[in-house]
Order: sequence, then C-alpha cells, then structure tokens
Amino acid sequence: MKKSAVVIFLLGIAVTCSALAQSVVDIEAGYVFPGYNDVAIPGDTGTRFSLTEDLKADETVAFRFRYGHNLSDKHWLALLIAPLTMESEGTLDKDISFNEETFPAGTPLRATFRFNSYRLVYRYLLHKSEKLQFSAGVAGKVRDAEIKLEGGGKSTSKTDLGFVPLLSFNLTWTPRDRFHLLIDGEALAAPQGRAEDVLFAAQYDLNRNLALKAGYRILEGGADNDEVYTFSLFHYVVAGVAWTF
Repeated sequence: MKKSAVVIFLLGIAVTCSALAQSVVDIEAGYVFPGYNDVAIPGDTGTRFSLTEDLKADETVAFRFRYGHNLSDKHWLALLIAPLTMESEGTLDKDISFNEETFPAGTPLRATFRFNSYRLVYRYLLHKSEKLQFSAGVAGKVRDAEIKLEGGGKSTSKTDLGFVPLLSFNLTWTPRDRFHLLIDGEALAAPQGRAEDVLFAAQYDLNRNLALKAGYRILEGGADNDEVYTFSLFHYVVAGVAWTF
C-alpha cells in the first residue's frame, strides 16, 4: 500500500505540472550485467558476503519509463520509473548470519536483490547552442529495495523504502543534424552512502517526433551503517525510443 501511494503521489505531481508544452515519453530496455554486490545485514554484525562472487548472479533484462515535460524553454520536469531485480544462487563454505537468521556452511542459497527506483526530476537549461546543450537540477528518489535470502528451509528478507535527494544533469552534443551524443543521469555522494545512475548514449532522430538511442548505463551505489551494508554495481547495455508530442 505504501509503495502504490508513493507512485501515485509522484505521478500526480507530474500530471499537475503538465500543461500544453512539449512532452517526451522515453522507454528504455537494458541487458544488465552484475558487477560487485556486497551485503551484510545488520551492517555491523551480519556476515559480509558477495551476491556476485560468493554466489553466482544471473544476468537479467530491465526496463525503465520516463515521462518528461518542458514547463517552458528552460524548465524541465520528469517522472522516472526504473525497476530492477537480480537473482543469485550458490553455496558458501562459511556460516552466514543474515538479518538475524543463520545459514550453515554448505547450504544451497538463493538470493533476490530488488532495487526499484521512482524519481521526480527537475532540470534548468543552463546553456544551449547549435551544437551543445547543458542542463542541471535536482531529483527526489524513492528507493524501494529488498534483499532476500533463502536456503535450508529458511527464508528472510530486509526491505527498505526511503527517500534520497540527488543531483541531476544532461549534456548533449550534436555533431551533425539529427545525431546526438549525450550524458544523462543522477548522482550524489555523502558520508552515509552514494548513488550514481548515468547513461552514455548516441541518439538519432528519425523525425521531429521519434528518436532512437543506444548506449551504456552504469548504476552504482550503496550505504554503510549499523542497519545495513550494501554496495552494488550494475552495467547496462541499453536501447530505447523517445516519442515527442
């Protein structure tokens, strides 16, 4: 119920701010390769282990949806929905203490890492010329995360629903008509943790309303505190389509 309320709230803000200005629907599909994914719960007393090195993590496919709206020539608002779930399996040669549950060494384990992100993004156009455009702003991210561990007839999970402020940016270079190279994303680092979600892509405009893009996305970050230790890295090979109306 809480998750649905958050999504409806963010969507309501985006729709309320919409008028007759230009809007863009951006749909992206990514083939996701896991990098590191280290966890310990609780962060101070749980066993630290890797969901990608100690266990074998499967590659997966993830989709994301973004609705962007130009409030004026310089002001841009967007709503992003970006779910991600990754599965890992294997056995460890040591006991695992996870979320107050103990899994003995040699137990076949299955882990589920879920990291769904919902963001409301605002950017201000700082520079625009024939070849180069740069905008920057802020984003409010609602993080809906879960790490679940199963094995030997036991199952336990740690969920986290929280708000994270981020900086947002876009740099677009147009070396020739209809062809663009862009860096687009959100990121922020603090003593409590960090988060980066950045796309490096090429985009080609088929016409005034439809564009295709392809590139590489990096998703990285985590937190280190008494309650949870988790740092993960994911590589995306992405392709997408943007419809302007």
